[in-house]
Amino acid sequence: MAMSMNRRVFKWSTWLGWQLESNWTDPFPFIIYSIAKPIAGSLILVVMYSIIAGIGGQTDIGLFHYMYVSNAFFMFVAQVLFGITWVIHDDREHYRTLKYLYISPSNFFVYMMGRTISKLLVTTLAVIVTMAFGVFFLGVPLDILGVNWLLFIVVMFIGLACVMSFGLALAGLSFLTAKHSMGMNEGVAGIFYMFCGVIFPISILPAWGISLAKVLPVTYWLELIRRTLDLGVGIDTALAGISTVDSLWILSISTIVFAIISVGIFKLGDYVARSRGLIDMTTAY
Repeated sequence: MAMSMNRRVFKWSTWLGWQLESNWTDPFPFIIYSIAKPIAGSLILVVMYSIIAGIGGQTDIGLFHYMYVSNAFFMFVAQVLFGITWVIHDDREHYRTLKYLYISPSNFFVYMMGRTISKLLVTTLAVIVTMAFGVFFLGVPLDILGVNWLLFIVVMFIGLACVMSFGLALAGLSFLTAKHSMGMNEGVAGIFYMFCGVIFPISILPAWGISLAKVLPVTYWLELIRRTLDLGVGIDTALAGISTVDSLWILSISTIVFAIISVGIFKLGDYVARSRGLIDMTTAY
């Protein structure tokens, strides 16, 4: 009975998440928007690189491919983090339905995962469009037959589990905050963007920055993505001494550790919010 209930909750929360993502519009215009948005983001990245290359007086096509691929897959980090944590704020203060979800027979954790999956599906479409645009129009050297697909799928699964773990921890903190979760999300995503090798190799960071980067699992996830796709962008020199197998082990173990910590933070935030009557809190500003 519980399994059947959880399946229904997951199914309809995913549908609800899709409707909210598309702003309740028809699928066709939303699909057009979902295709146009990542292409526009890709062109912005091209302009940024062109300006930087113009200032420096030289171009490095390998660096551009590095930036392009890293930014494409970083969309999962930004969007999934926002997707999980924004459920708390959206349902509590915008739609004011969070307290009704709590008194319903549905499993709230399953509901959150369903909402997150819809965000994940939309982001997956954006990443596919971005990579396709890069391959066909910007010369990104992706050879479909040369990709280690098995390793790629494993790396993606572990990496997304890691990102969702961070999002779950932030969701637990969002129970106890007002409308500040957006700044909290952007701050965490900004740390990942700066220190995990998204816009430049971590080897150019100062020593303390490289040490921080090597602690963050997202660094290894993005590096493994670049390696498995075999795009000829090279290996970050700061990570060159770490083999693919060792990087996968580091990513896997750190994901498990962060997942355990994140579940604990989420449950603690949930407990404190219920005990202090914050489930139906509205800040009205």
